[in-house]
Amino acid sequence: MAWVVSAPTFASAQEQLGIQAKKPVLGAACKVCPWGALADIVKQAMQAYGYDVQICYHCFRADAPRIVADAKMPPPWEETLRSVPMIAPSDIPSPPHAPVEFGVTSLDFVRWAYQATHIYAGEKPRTNLRLFAVIQSPTYLLVAARSDLGITDLAQIKQKRWPVRILTGVGTETDAILAYYGLTRQTVLAAGGHIANAGIPQERKNFDVIIADGTLANAPEFNVWYEVSQKFDLTFLRLPDDLLDQLVKESDMERGEIPDGLLRGIDHAIPTVVRTGTAIYGRADNPDDFAYTVAKAIDEHQSLLQWSLLDFSYNPHTVWNGRGVPLHPGAARYYREAGYMK
Repeated sequence: MAWVVSAPTFASAQEQLGIQAKKPVLGAACKVCPWGALADIVKQAMQAYGYDVQICYHCFRADAPRIVADAKMPPPWEETLRSVPMIAPSDIPSPPHAPVEFGVTSLDFVRWAYQATHIYAGEKPRTNLRLFAVIQSPTYLLVAARSDLGITDLAQIKQKRWPVRILTGVGTETDAILAYYGLTRQTVLAAGGHIANAGIPQERKNFDVIIADGTLANAPEFNVWYEVSQKFDLTFLRLPDDLLDQLVKESDMERGEIPDGLLRGIDHAIPTVVRTGTAIYGRADNPDDFAYTVAKAIDEHQSLLQWSLLDFSYNPHTVWNGRGVPLHPGAARYYREAGYMK
């Protein structure tokens, strides 16, 4: 059942917010979304150091690093969010009325925004972005078909010109996968098929194939893969090695395996591509002592991660590695003191 969400109103403009007031504004996503869940952990961890972190729960999607880099105000409320069934009224509290100073988002988004590549190609490089910490958050690219259709290879779609209904995630891999098999969104539609976002509940009632990665890995109650693998018998498909290698190169992913038993219908390990890393990040102009405190707070309150509704973990060997995004000097000082980096 969908919740009715009231559009939030801005908190009182009279309230003093910001890092200096120890009420920094953090951009994230809804409370049952990965970025929002980690943002709540950051807020809890920072309380021990006298900070009252103010969270914008709809500073999200690809705009997340744009908002932080440009010190923007929280964006206007989107009426479309009213129709998202996973969002309850308590998941989107009123946004703080002050510029966003740091954030939580995908490490890939931060890297791509910093480099002006992928979805940020053609924009100015946001070279003022700085990493505070990387929290591990594993996701897998999965491809599955309804078992009753007899699809064992995506090549069959073009060979047989089947009118298939394909559901996709919000990642950038779907078009590359279709192109590998000589398909485009246009040719699928021309054959009588349909392509839609798997995040739309109505679409999940009638589909043939799903191609999606961990961008759909929200809270278990709202996880699309959990839902469809329980409601339907699925055949999980293995993509060819050369396609997986192509995705590694083009989508900044890594080779990995879907574990046996991850979902109903997976009865053996399946080679795929994976990604991990949710970034806590800010800007070069954030004070050194603030970045130091964020890094320290997360490290000293790692126990909060294990009780999250999502699969977060802290790795001292990678927490400081932005894979091209510079580490904030304040955070770097903490990781050196802790012995995590030289």
